[in-house]
Amino acid sequence: MTKQREDETPGELRAACRSGAYDGPTSGHAPGFVQANMVILPAAYADAFRLFCDLNPQPCPVLEILDPGATEPKKIAPGADIRTDLPRYRVFRNGQVAEEPSDIRDLWQDDFVTFLLGCSFVAEKPLTDAGLLLPHIAETGFVPMYRTTVPCRPADPFEGTMVVSMRPFAPADADRAAEITAHYPMAHGAPVHIGDPDMLGIRDLSNPEFGWPVTIGEGEVPVFWACGVTPQEALTRARLPIAITHSPGHMFVADITSESTRV
Repeated sequence: MTKQREDETPGELRAACRSGAYDGPTSGHAPGFVQANMVILPAAYADAFRLFCDLNPQPCPVLEILDPGATEPKKIAPGADIRTDLPRYRVFRNGQVAEEPSDIRDLWQDDFVTFLLGCSFVAEKPLTDAGLLLPHIAETGFVPMYRTTVPCRPADPFEGTMVVSMRPFAPADADRAAEITAHYPMAHGAPVHIGDPDMLGIRDLSNPEFGWPVTIGEGEVPVFWACGVTPQEALTRARLPIAITHSPGHMFVADITSESTRV
């Protein structure tokens, strides 16, 4: 695995993924550039999944949709290849995780449609620029993510509950983080909840379903954002013959800047 660098460019990180030199989480890498969640599925299901995204824009903000069979994200990363340029993928077969390879060229189908969706990592540089500490970057590189009991709006065959990411802050900093992220819809916008995790149906912050736990300091409160792993829960329920996503925390890093998505 390559060492994280402050001056790392998206192209350098994608090249490291393509060569197999890096296969780890991407939080904190190529700071200031958009990171994207990814969903690849057969074209027969693309319209329904687009509707699911439209109905659930906070967990599923759409950055780019590729044409059937296309592998180059011409809008957000010209020259990239979504089959090789993520550090790790997650392959679903009939709703079950079958494997987590670092390259999907041998799985590619001409009818595959790729959705690139916004990610909370988009807002991490604005948060750190504001002096807000993000413990997952310093501790693990892997933000904790949790299943909730908050239902998504369904679009047959896609349904399920929202997944959220969590970052702890002192109460005053939590309010600042909420104000900052509200300007970044491609980072899922403002938090969906601040405080008591029971309100989201989360029972144990030390045991995230995805990612690794982080230290919550004395007096800090958990702050929860909608998460782009939400579609993976929907894919589990939809039980498609095949679908491919990023492995949680292992994102596609684009060439557009986070600031270009600010509203």
